Amino acid sequence: MLFLTLAIFALILVLLGYFYKKTQKLGQTVFVGLLLGLGFGALLQNIGNENLIKTALDWINLVGGGYVRLLQMIVMPLVFVSILSAITRLNEARSLGKISFSVLSVLLVTTAIAAFIGIIMVQIFGLTAEGLVAGERELAAQNRVLGRADQINALSIPAMLLSFIPKNPFAELTGANPTSIISVVIFSAFLGVAALSLRKENQELGDRIAQGVETLNKLVARLVRFVIRLTPYGVFALMIKMGATSKWVDILNLGSFIIASYIAIFLMFVVHGALLLLSGISPIQYYKKVMPTLAFAFSSRSSAATIPLNIETQTDKLGNNPAIANFSATFGATIGQNGCAGIYPAMLAVMIAPTVGVDPFTFSYIVTLVLVVAISSFGIAGVGGGATFAAIVVLSTLGLPLELVGLLISIEPLIDMGRTALNVNGAITAGTLSSKWLKLKE
Repeated sequence: MLFLTLAIFALILVLLGYFYKKTQKLGQTVFVGLLLGLGFGALLQNIGNENLIKTALDWINLVGGGYVRLLQMIVMPLVFVSILSAITRLNEARSLGKISFSVLSVLLVTTAIAAFIGIIMVQIFGLTAEGLVAGERELAAQNRVLGRADQINALSIPAMLLSFIPKNPFAELTGANPTSIISVVIFSAFLGVAALSLRKENQELGDRIAQGVETLNKLVARLVRFVIRLTPYGVFALMIKMGATSKWVDILNLGSFIIASYIAIFLMFVVHGALLLLSGISPIQYYKKVMPTLAFAFSSRSSAATIPLNIETQTDKLGNNPAIANFSATFGATIGQNGCAGIYPAMLAVMIAPTVGVDPFTFSYIVTLVLVVAISSFGIAGVGGGATFAAIVVLSTLGLPLELVGLLISIEPLIDMGRTALNVNGAITAGTLSSKWLKLKE
């Protein structure tokens, strides 16, 4: 049975390759792979026993996990080289301040909007923390959450911001810390500013540096293209794992929370589209171009691993300025995450508040919650990222109990896929709007 399962898996991989070769459309092939993977995974769960599923997924993960590792492999070199290259092509260093301010403003404002939408969804669906049952997995998750809460409470916002500044850039390039991506951005920016300064003093030397950086940038970009061509196969394998391991009973029991979460996520996609439309950008054309990247974010559940796709989509498909694309993709993976740090913690805070005698629908509480969510989304990178960490920070700040975070662990992967896609779209939207506003379109 194992041999037959893997043989079918290999056959579908070959067919995906043939489909891509025939159509030459990566986006369509990615979605075909996503649907085939989900269906194959659900079928495997229904007809296979536990040992078969585990063994088959171990082999299948060579493709899915291997693809994610390849993307993670190129994240740091891509961020370092592409930001350095983009800055050396700027006319002046002052443009960096405008870019950073614009990108961060969009990320934080949209996160605040996402929090407000999450609050509304809890009210409409009448969601509450009462009545949730804790099983073995949930109790274990509760213990992990409470253990991490002490670690997070010990960190102040100044300490989080200080962690962004690299003390050893070579260690940060290895991804040694949760904030390594931002640290590499800062290091690259300093090097880029130094290159601009040298060019003012010695035009010939500055040009040689810029030429060398651009050569290295083209080399890394070619490597990125090689890896991105593997996206349909990686998505197919990742969705098999999702379909084969989802606990459908848990999904049905917590169906209202899942539906409310996905409606909130959908509404934020609409908000992104409205912001683009107000800036004179067609949302329909925009979403056609970004869908393959969002599909990978959805299946991989990793904003960091999606950075290479994010940057390529912004520069090659949307025509965004390279510097803005790199800043928005990297900042958006760790700061102002609309889904993980916006919708999710806001929903939990509103659901938990009545259990401690707080009315979550008063004007003062809603304003406080939205502000806390927005500020916390900026500092969450200092403690490792993720919706769980964001929820811990927000609930701890508001003095609310943390147990609900563990009680929802059974449906976490399903909702996290949509949240991650929203996070990535928020980053791309921030880059696209900033390029439009700053008139730095390529």
